[in-house]
Amino acid sequence: MHFQSPGAFVINVGFVTIRWYGLLIATGFVIAAIMAHHLARRWKLDPEQVTNLCLISFIGGIIGGRLYFVALNWSSFWSQPLEIFAMWHGGMSIHGGIIGGFLTAAIYSRIAKLPVLRCFDLGGCVMPLAQAIGRWGNFFNSEAFGQPVPDNFPLKLFIPRESRPYQYFSHEYFHPTFLYESIWNLLVFLFLYHFASKKLYKYPGLTFLLYIDLYSLGRLMIEPIRVDSIMAGETPVPIIASAASLIIASILFLALLAYYKKKGITVPIPD
Repeated sequence: MHFQSPGAFVINVGFVTIRWYGLLIATGFVIAAIMAHHLARRWKLDPEQVTNLCLISFIGGIIGGRLYFVALNWSSFWSQPLEIFAMWHGGMSIHGGIIGGFLTAAIYSRIAKLPVLRCFDLGGCVMPLAQAIGRWGNFFNSEAFGQPVPDNFPLKLFIPRESRPYQYFSHEYFHPTFLYESIWNLLVFLFLYHFASKKLYKYPGLTFLLYIDLYSLGRLMIEPIRVDSIMAGETPVPIIASAASLIIASILFLALLAYYKKKGITVPIPD
């Protein structure tokens, strides 16, 4: 199967410019927010507060994703600081988005007197769906691709010469790593939303930590074949971030589970 991006723009006429990247991120947010509402009703959380939570978390995620990317690429921004705000030129980090989104969710939950860990579980259930949709923005931008593949490879992505790293100018087809991660995130969503969120309901916080574990595991499997990752020496930064997240989340998952079992804390599963 052969993939080739039709271009980054949905509309680019005069002053009207709509990019696929932004449209898909917004679409992912809207669909994930709808799914969050369905789950929130089952968990008897206030719909209006959940709407506010989704919007604030989305804004926090956008800000966090951009600041994380800028920090890792500061040498490209220090001489032209106004480019920090030019998000339409590209440059977001999912790890930064996760940090920013859940940090703002924690702040709002405390202010609104919502159960923080339950809200984290809510976000952990729907975030992978938003990520699965948003990853297709990388396809339209011809980015987040993997190592070169031969012309007869069954699943390949054409990358324009201007978007290839210089060492791969002679190659045309690459691993569609954006697609691999999109599929992985969709599977994570289905598992968390339809299974784990029910089984782990009486243990608030565990579904969120399981999301971090599964997302990190997926990145650790896919990231080694990418060729356009931000590097820290010889190691891609997302691998470092994903490995640290996997270890920390796994330890917290086991510790929180042990705490709940020791305290005999149970919460009835809603109908």
